[in-house]
Amino acid sequence: MTTGVFNYIDPTTITRSGDTFVKPWSKVDVDKSSSKQTARQRPVANLRDFPASSFGTDVSGFALFTSPGNEKDFTDDSAVRNGYYAEVEALVRAKLPGVKKVVIFDHTIRRRIASSPRQPVQQVHVDQTPGAAEARVRRHVADPAEADELLRGRYQIVNVWRPIGYPATDSPLALIDWRSTRPEDLVAVDLLYPVYREGYDGDDRGKEKLPDQTSIDSTEGYEVRGETYSVAPSDDHEFFYVKDMTPDEVLFLKCFDSRGHGFPGGVEGRANCAPHTAFADPATPPGTKGRQSIEVRCLVFYE
Repeated sequence: MTTGVFNYIDPTTITRSGDTFVKPWSKVDVDKSSSKQTARQRPVANLRDFPASSFGTDVSGFALFTSPGNEKDFTDDSAVRNGYYAEVEALVRAKLPGVKKVVIFDHTIRRRIASSPRQPVQQVHVDQTPGAAEARVRRHVADPAEADELLRGRYQIVNVWRPIGYPATDSPLALIDWRSTRPEDLVAVDLLYPVYREGYDGDDRGKEKLPDQTSIDSTEGYEVRGETYSVAPSDDHEFFYVKDMTPDEVLFLKCFDSRGHGFPGGVEGRANCAPHTAFADPATPPGTKGRQSIEVRCLVFYE
């Protein structure tokens, strides 16, 4: 057990609107949002102290597995896409029964070093909203008829998260058990991406760069290309983490489930998502190397 100070969206600083740049927004390339944050200190339990059966993607919204990977460095983008993606797909099929199709559409490598454009995110969030999940299916399944068919069945977005190089002792990932959340905790936020004006092919991977600090507050040069959930504070939230999670371990984080609790055709009590965030563990030893991690986002379709 440890403690953490968690950054939530401050509900008093947002305008609930569907209008671009009026609706809450957040930039993907820098820690900048239109809203303000409010902090809460909370206890964080170690997943290692509980039976594995206490959690699961359909139960709590997340699951921990031991699965050493062949890719170790994650410095070669081609090796990630052509090698590691296949490892992730095989793992998803092995751990989630009934999968008929997996489409990997994105990955992010985070390194807590000054030169990295993608740092650990220290705000409680969920990667996709239901609308963003459907948009991802239509964007990444080329045949519109096939996309329509897949959307009529059960589909999920699952984030497969792994430390790189050494244990994620610094800036570990904290997870909120879905069973301790309420629908009103989730606040839809537009994701702003930099506009790549020359030769943009619709693929954002590998195009990250450090932002211009002189224009960090401006939305000029950005466009909406996604929607995520920020999370409002609640004393009911139960936080968990994996102490000293190693590169031989992976977390499955559910971002969306079309047959989750409360959705049409959904199963009562089935987790919809797993809110999560990086946090500063006060028990981290001085001099610990900054966390490195990779997250791979998968569209998962079921029989």
